Amino acid sequence: MKREASLTETASQKGVLVDFLKKNVVMFIALVAAVVTSVIVPPDREYLGYFDCKTLSCLFCVLAVVCALRNIRFFYLLAHQVVRMFKNARMCVMALLYITFIGSMLIANDMALLTFLPLGYLVLESTGERKYMAKTFILQNIAANLGGMLTPFGNPQNLYLYSKFSIPDGEFLRIMAPSFLLSIALITLCCILFIKAEPLAIAEEKISLPPLRTTVYLLLFALSIIIVFRLIPYYIGLIVVPVVLLFLDRRALEKVDYPLLLTFVFFFIFSGNMARIGAVRTFFSSLLEKNTLIFSALSCQFISNVPSAILLSQFTENYRELLIGVNIGGTGTIIASLASLITFREFTKRQPQATGKYLLEFSAFNFAFLFILILFNTFVG
Repeated sequence: MKREASLTETASQKGVLVDFLKKNVVMFIALVAAVVTSVIVPPDREYLGYFDCKTLSCLFCVLAVVCALRNIRFFYLLAHQVVRMFKNARMCVMALLYITFIGSMLIANDMALLTFLPLGYLVLESTGERKYMAKTFILQNIAANLGGMLTPFGNPQNLYLYSKFSIPDGEFLRIMAPSFLLSIALITLCCILFIKAEPLAIAEEKISLPPLRTTVYLLLFALSIIIVFRLIPYYIGLIVVPVVLLFLDRRALEKVDYPLLLTFVFFFIFSGNMARIGAVRTFFSSLLEKNTLIFSALSCQFISNVPSAILLSQFTENYRELLIGVNIGGTGTIIASLASLITFREFTKRQPQATGKYLLEFSAFNFAFLFILILFNTFVG
């Protein structure tokens, strides 16, 4: 009996592990990539410089606050308002995309996705329009990546290049405005072509939010956004958010997507190691001499846009093409932008059975955007 119980327990543990790995495929891949590159570049003091503590802190704070807001049904109420205001699937999705687009300009692409993906899910889930879930998430992801290109703080790579090359504000806007405007047009066109104007209905329900907790959570969210703008040190959020939630909603801290945070940690290790491999640096240096825009966009497909910006900026003074390349290069593969990993994790948590279909649609839309934007900027240039 004891042996049977032990076997049953072992099988149960294996089942839990398999389920965990299925839900966190990207984290596992990032872990493997980090371990493999760590063999090539053994751990040393330089590893400490790999980690963007501000990004990880902001992610944690926003994830925790979003969980708290979700627990009081804040996003559910917001979803109801969106449906009542826009009334059909196409207009609702378009509104979600524009909100994400604008949000990424103001609070950075990853924060915009963490905020508005739950809203997109609830709008479609509560109206029974789950068939549009993948397309909506994919287009929200593209909107976040391309919307953030217009401002120096919209995407992390922008802030880095803006500071490194001391790009004047007016010139920065002139460089990015054409791609930004084209992106809005393309996203709107996709919404018209792929989302039908089906009427949406949602059950009438009286929803009331607890005034005190709602106010406190929104203040915590505002605090997280202020940290994004670097107006206060990130460690203040790491202190304030957990302490407040320990008193008001411990479940929110328990529900934080810690595997997502680990995915970023492993990805930072992988990207940092890649940038230190001599053959990789030599390879990218030779490519940049031929076409900075195209090869910077292509490099994002393999080592993501932020590491690409940091790595390639060492080998070129052509910041115009580099800036455009690492922004439009955020579209394409699932690892072209860290924000895309957020979207993938959020979708697979909700529809794990549709992962394969999601990746196919994701690739089709993203590579189409990448191809069009490269052609456009090559022609304009």
